[in-house]
Amino acid sequence: MRELAHLDWPFLEEGHGVFAAELDAWAREHVAHIHGPDVDAACRALVRSLGDGGWLRHAVGGAHGAQEVIDTRAICLARETLAYHNGLADFAFAMQGLGSGAISLQGTPAQKERYLPRVARGEAIAAFALSEPDAGSDVGNLQCGAHIEGDHAVLTGEKTWISNGGIADFYVVFCRTGEAPGPRGISAFVVDADTPGFEIAERIEVIAPHPLARLRFHDCRIPLSQRIGAPGEGFKVAMRTLDVFRTSVAAAALGFARRAMDEALKRATTRRMFNQTLADFQLTQAKLAQMATTIDSAALLVYRAAWLRDQGQNVTKEAAMAKMTATEGAQQVIDAAVQMFGGLGVMHGQVVEQLYREIRSLRIYEGATEVQQLIIARELLKETRG
Repeated sequence: MRELAHLDWPFLEEGHGVFAAELDAWAREHVAHIHGPDVDAACRALVRSLGDGGWLRHAVGGAHGAQEVIDTRAICLARETLAYHNGLADFAFAMQGLGSGAISLQGTPAQKERYLPRVARGEAIAAFALSEPDAGSDVGNLQCGAHIEGDHAVLTGEKTWISNGGIADFYVVFCRTGEAPGPRGISAFVVDADTPGFEIAERIEVIAPHPLARLRFHDCRIPLSQRIGAPGEGFKVAMRTLDVFRTSVAAAALGFARRAMDEALKRATTRRMFNQTLADFQLTQAKLAQMATTIDSAALLVYRAAWLRDQGQNVTKEAAMAKMTATEGAQQVIDAAVQMFGGLGVMHGQVVEQLYREIRSLRIYEGATEVQQLIIARELLKETRG
């Protein structure tokens, strides 16, 4: 039985607890069993199901059928809950939010009206196109360019590791526009999937299957009305968007860890060996204690960061702490669960085997653990030096 005691913590309001409990019940019925060999079809089905259920409006801000203001705690609770039941459902929810986040935060009224209602209803799939072959963590070094011709921007270059690549209806693309060197010379644009000059160059397969692709732009002309924010403000737009959703990555890791803990407890209390259960061994008890403590430690950091952001505070350091601790901790918890299952733990199709594949990428995307360490140290030194 899924543990929901943390819903009573002071970081959360009464409405958050109701929201999480209702989503948990809905997910058990509607998304827990949506998988299948066709990942694209499964992802589309999950997006539509989440939209029909009214859950995607919590991932999308800016009104127009979505939330007036992005509620970070609700997003975290949703990702934790969905990850517990179905990793691809968590992915589908998160990408609707991340992919449209720049529009929610800094889009024009016309952009919000055009895209956000369809995203919130699950009728349009969104994507966030930032990473490049030589610019992942080093966003300021991206090379995909856009030059202005009259009232149009012309995009040329590539993006890679783009989630929802190949199935998205539109992409928020970050390009070098040259207003200044480095991060100050980047702008953000919305590119519809059917725009001439845009193509899916390659589909990418990873250990936890989800839609992923390399994108190519060649003289891709889009109206300047598709630019998000002012010229040269794309880096700020990207960082504002990631600040919202980085904490939610930690929440997804928390959901994976909680599911692994529950699977481990079931296994430990039912698996008999040497005339007792696995749970009767002190080594097992010590491991379970460590797993539980790791989960609660991560949860406190996750919901502290989410609460602070919802209070309007800067959470660069707190979000980095939450992501680092939750993703690294979840990896340890899931590995311990696999170990308790023995040979079954690495058998394809077992829950813990799926979790083992799901968790690995969370330690990398939206800022690898090493990058989070640098962010935390930078913020600490900034505070110390005044």
